[in-house]
Amino acid sequence: MMIKKDLVDFEREIDVFIVDDKNEKKRLDVFVSEQYRDMSRSTIQKFIKEDRIIVNSKVEKASYKVCLNDLVQVEIPEPEELNIEAQDIKINIIHEDDDILVVNKEQGMVVHPAPGNYDKTLVNAIMYHCRDNLSSINGVIRPGIVHRIDKNTSGLLVIAKNNYAHQFLAEQFAVHSITREYDMIVSGNVEWENYTVDKPIGRNPKDRMKMAVVNSGGKRAVTHFKVVENLNGFTYMRATLETGRTHQIRVHCNYMKHPIVGDNLYGYNLKRFTKLKGQMLHARKLGFIHPTTEEYIEFTSPLPDYFSDELKKLRA
Repeated sequence: MMIKKDLVDFEREIDVFIVDDKNEKKRLDVFVSEQYRDMSRSTIQKFIKEDRIIVNSKVEKASYKVCLNDLVQVEIPEPEELNIEAQDIKINIIHEDDDILVVNKEQGMVVHPAPGNYDKTLVNAIMYHCRDNLSSINGVIRPGIVHRIDKNTSGLLVIAKNNYAHQFLAEQFAVHSITREYDMIVSGNVEWENYTVDKPIGRNPKDRMKMAVVNSGGKRAVTHFKVVENLNGFTYMRATLETGRTHQIRVHCNYMKHPIVGDNLYGYNLKRFTKLKGQMLHARKLGFIHPTTEEYIEFTSPLPDYFSDELKKLRA
């Protein structure tokens, strides 16, 4: 059995792995790279050379063959402060004033730069549009970003144009007072009309790239579902988030055994949907108290073409 836990040691982030019988005799760089699917093997080898990866408190070479019950510690360095480039990329702006920008993000666009996606992100686009008028609370990699939606999820996001607006909005997200409503198409016919999933979400112990409903160590996650329309073997549904955990709707749909169509991470991509670019999930409604007027405002995004087209096909 492999055990993983997170430690904090003098402000360093350290992951600890215990080698199980399925992984013994693997090269150290291979073993570690399999734990971090978002990192290349060359990056792992670089960490080994920098003594960021040790085995049983000793520095080992990348070629070291791990043994049963070896304790492998991996120090994750702080991300480099990158010079993010402003890019003239078309974005769908729903609302803009001196404090905020509400954007209708298209499916396929990454919200902020990350390994493998350092340009053509929403951040690159809003930096060009807003120039220097973005909050700096989340640093140079995520200027103005108060919250995010997945790359392959479309829909509404609010951007903060100054630090006061950012803090004001962040407090609403923290107490879960933001209105967030999503439309989706899931596999199978859902029998109930309304249903609430109140199950904690944490890192999947078997796959660190995924989140999951967990028995311990997770954070409370609440999603309210309702059926909009039953289709032939599928269901058009709407979800309201009470909390906002990573991949929350996708994880809760998978937990209900009604995974979102096109979600390869938590469900499956059926042959009839092989042309989809991602999961059928759209952030349709976003509401919050405005930082300056302190009045509640709400925005709604119509279904994008990729979503409407699939609905027509399923209704036919």
